[in-house]
Amino acid sequence: MTSADDRLGSDERQVRDARLVLGALVEPGGRQLYELVRAHGPVEALARLAGGAVTGPLAEAAAVRLNGRDPAAIAAALAERGARLGVRIVTPESAQWPAQLDDLRHISVEGRDTIDRDTYPPQCLWVRGPHELHEVAARSVALVGSRANTVYGAHVAAEFGYGLADRGWTVISGGAYGIDAVAHRAALAAGGLTVSVLACGVDRPYPTSNSALFEQIAEQGLLISEWPPGTAPFKVRFLVRNRVIAALARGTVLVEAAARSGARQTLRRARQLNRAAMAVPGPVTSENSVGCHEELRRDPHESVRAVASVEHVLEEVGGVGELAPVPRGREQSLDALDPVERQLVDAAPRRGAAAASQLAYEAGVPLREALAKLPSLALRGHLREQAGGFARA
Repeated sequence: MTSADDRLGSDERQVRDARLVLGALVEPGGRQLYELVRAHGPVEALARLAGGAVTGPLAEAAAVRLNGRDPAAIAAALAERGARLGVRIVTPESAQWPAQLDDLRHISVEGRDTIDRDTYPPQCLWVRGPHELHEVAARSVALVGSRANTVYGAHVAAEFGYGLADRGWTVISGGAYGIDAVAHRAALAAGGLTVSVLACGVDRPYPTSNSALFEQIAEQGLLISEWPPGTAPFKVRFLVRNRVIAALARGTVLVEAAARSGARQTLRRARQLNRAAMAVPGPVTSENSVGCHEELRRDPHESVRAVASVEHVLEEVGGVGELAPVPRGREQSLDALDPVERQLVDAAPRRGAAAASQLAYEAGVPLREALAKLPSLALRGHLREQAGGFARA
């Protein structure tokens, strides 16, 4: 069988290998590396970085990992490891590359915080699973939230994850404890697609106690990462990873989140990317819903929408005309009556009976109109006709 690697031409392989090495030498999202590649292309950018033509923090960081090794040898080792693990390598030049990831270049904010500055697209993605990434991500929603979820949060995440997957939408999340794991499992239970975006290598997904879940995702959905196999899940990498979750999906739902939840950052990324940003209201007494309420309350542009059902989510991310049904209370027998008929029924006594003239007086309607409507109300079962008048049924 011919592998995707075997089908690459010489130039394509050079570009792919350069992306592999650049993604391994420098932490993802960096502005300097993105601008270097944009100016010179991946192959020349790597040559300049490895050859000493680039100076400053970018070159110093790359030199630590390069450590005098030949970039071609690094690329060969990475490609071989990926093939051994059954992992595909997707670059911006690949047909599988999701074009929506390119939007990440627009949300960088200058400042001391490198998390907000270094928001650029990945150099490459390591993909494990049977599906085409760009197809799976084209119709997707991200469900994120607290690791220490409540029963309420788990219920909502399960309802949303199952309902979205059952309607043909891919559920994207981060594979963490709590809301993430519930959303993934619900999508799988519906027989749908789910994608876990990792903050570590696809061969050592974290947390390890979710290993069985990750294996199931790899069989039925996709595991993806910007980091090469073997990379450890450092804390800062989860924040870096969040931008990819928000960029891949058409919208992000914050299911449940405390005030300091990292999932709020994913929602912020969705807002910055002009994706649908949604939050689920929770009990006002729950600390685990404070983050959702703050997102809804403090958003100055009202770009975060409150959602309480799968239908609400689909109204935000779906096509024209996909509107959620207007919630209605349980239909009652009086709903079909016109205003005058309701007034006459309200005026009728529960005990005894009242004459038509008395009911017209109590209801404040013309006697002629009361005489016309009372027999019909009795016939339809709203009133009882008794000797001398009418009573409530």
